[in-house]
Amino acid sequence: MMKTPFSILFCAIMLIATSAVGQIRTGAEQTSAYVSYLKGKRVGMVVNPTSRIGNKSIVDSLLGLGVNIVKVFGPEHGFRGDVGAGVKVSDAVDPLTGIQVVSLYGKTNKPTKAMLADVDVMVFDIQDIGVRYFTYIATMHRVMEACAEHGKELLILDRPNPNGYFVDGNILDMAFKSDIGMHPVPIVHGMTVGEYAQMINGEGWLANGIKCKIKVIPMANYSRDMEYLPPVNMSPNINTYQAILLYPSTCLFEGTILSEGRGTQFPFTVTGSPALKGIYSFSFTPVAIKGMSATPIYMGEECFGLDLRNVDPKKLRQSKSINLSWLIELYQKYPDQKVFFDKKQSKEIVPFEKLAGGNTLREQIEAGLTEDQIRKSWEPGLRQYNEMRKKYLIYR
Repeated sequence: MMKTPFSILFCAIMLIATSAVGQIRTGAEQTSAYVSYLKGKRVGMVVNPTSRIGNKSIVDSLLGLGVNIVKVFGPEHGFRGDVGAGVKVSDAVDPLTGIQVVSLYGKTNKPTKAMLADVDVMVFDIQDIGVRYFTYIATMHRVMEACAEHGKELLILDRPNPNGYFVDGNILDMAFKSDIGMHPVPIVHGMTVGEYAQMINGEGWLANGIKCKIKVIPMANYSRDMEYLPPVNMSPNINTYQAILLYPSTCLFEGTILSEGRGTQFPFTVTGSPALKGIYSFSFTPVAIKGMSATPIYMGEECFGLDLRNVDPKKLRQSKSINLSWLIELYQKYPDQKVFFDKKQSKEIVPFEKLAGGNTLREQIEAGLTEDQIRKSWEPGLRQYNEMRKKYLIYR
């Protein structure tokens, strides 16, 4: 008899518990705090499928409340969330509402003056995962910058950070700034998008130090130590609670010769390569999956490696740390270490230095440093970051 994966059982329990208790009220759900402010204005919405009030899209909900939404701006994966990772998204007209949808993950990644000409106020409402290399933070940065440059206010409807219970990782070396790392923060930053936006403003990270006029609608009854399973997948490949908690550690595999599970129904919870046959017994075979991964690395090839689906989520949370032991182990056991971090081996490999926020982590792993030694090198930067971060926290 096939066993039900622990992650699926845990997700079901978490979803029931979250729904039953219902103590967290997102910024979006508190319509009385902002709908009157939006009334009579032409509103632009930066949203995706996670932008919900109850079981409805926030766009549909606000239209029903008489808010004049004139334009929707979609991030990576698109407004309706049906586009795979890294795939460029085109502008369109939303068939359900007739509203123009402008892609911020296609020809342009930042709203232009012309795009904002018929908008009085922008609204940002997207569920984030709390990790530096997730691209929604980069989208928010550019929207803030555009609003500041063109005299528009940005209303941010805050949502829980499911990885907000800890801060960990090296601080980004700004020489490696990219869409998957825009700011000098650790891999796991421990902030909600509302808090993070205040930090972007306060630290002068927008172009030329300009400030965006922002208004944050905080959550009610939220603390960062709470367990939180978003009711909608925040991206096509983050589809279980297990994946959310493992993502800070396993996304680093995208910068290596290994598959991180794209092309399966359980991405970011397994990892492996055909070259590890005979070293590991667990295997999986990536295939093309529409809306998730069109051309995964090792498509149609059996990969051997680690199955992390039964790692206890409670233990992951209790550790309050990124797990580097899996990456170190797989590097040490890989038959041809010189190609382990080589992007030239596949177009599906992301430059490891961009994910890791610099050259140091790769050099440390290649030099044979232990996880403890690597983590010790993070401590000075984390101390400085945590002190700076205190200024912008909304929640305990």
